[in-house]
Amino acid sequence: MSRMLNLVQAINEALDLKLADDPRVVLLGEDIGKNGGVFRATDGLLEKYGEERVIDTPLAESAIIGTSVGMAVNGLIPVPEIQFLAFIFPALDQLFSHVARMRYRSQGQFPVPMTIRTPYGAGIHGPELHAESVESFFAHTPGLKVVVPSGPYDAKGLLISAIEDPDPVVFLEPTKLYRAFREEVPEGLYRVPIGKAKRVREGEDVSVFAWGSMLRTALKVADALERERGFTCDVIDLRTLYPLDRDAIVESVQKTGRAVVVHEAHKTAGLGAEIVSLINEEALLYLRAPIKRIAGFDVPVPFFALEDEYMPTEARIRAGIEETIMF
Repeated sequence: MSRMLNLVQAINEALDLKLADDPRVVLLGEDIGKNGGVFRATDGLLEKYGEERVIDTPLAESAIIGTSVGMAVNGLIPVPEIQFLAFIFPALDQLFSHVARMRYRSQGQFPVPMTIRTPYGAGIHGPELHAESVESFFAHTPGLKVVVPSGPYDAKGLLISAIEDPDPVVFLEPTKLYRAFREEVPEGLYRVPIGKAKRVREGEDVSVFAWGSMLRTALKVADALERERGFTCDVIDLRTLYPLDRDAIVESVQKTGRAVVVHEAHKTAGLGAEIVSLINEEALLYLRAPIKRIAGFDVPVPFFALEDEYMPTEARIRAGIEETIMF
């Protein structure tokens, strides 16, 4: 059986199922209990599982992640929530120095089975520091896995896989997509594998790599290009940013001979640069055009009036794809 759920409902259901399935799973974060989270992703879970399993914390991100480390190395499976991605900055010392390194430091004696959930990205016109997309910080840190769902089905399956993973996972939830659309989501536990990309649209003319909310925008452009110009895009949802599905990226480029990477993070040192390097290293001789990156600008995410223009727009993505195909 399946139901039509939006992304935030799928997240809530995954958390509910894992709390019921495994008594070691514990949720903690700011306002996640009584208020059900700022986006209601944990709504109803305090009443169902109690204060020892769904824990409201002080407004102290370093303490949230530090406490989670202690829980994880002592046999629990913590799922801390950071209310917005940019709020994680005070906790980066805990994350980089301890969460990511504990297995290495202890020579495998102490894994850290922890899933750090956080909304990320622009598009909801929030205040400053509510719209950041700094996923490359985490993808650059050995010891962390980085996962980004782009729809309800994958969100539930990937979150279940993340919670069951013996190592720490940074689970980035695209804020713009929380209630943007619904899709069929099966009841019960199921898993989407970490480290595997998904081809969401078959094409022959250009490979388009995207994740999170940018996948939806890229798909709209791909549909319009085929309808209006006959160009077909091989659209790949990366889903996991570390470890990257290198085989899926290379295979797609070998088929099309062209590549475009779309992400809302700042262009300089964004993950798109890593994907370009990978293609150059493993598929250079298949290329028929330079690889194009369409990304956020190298400025702080602007306030409301310009926020939508900061993100890669349909017009920018379309121009980049057409330029690559027509090169």
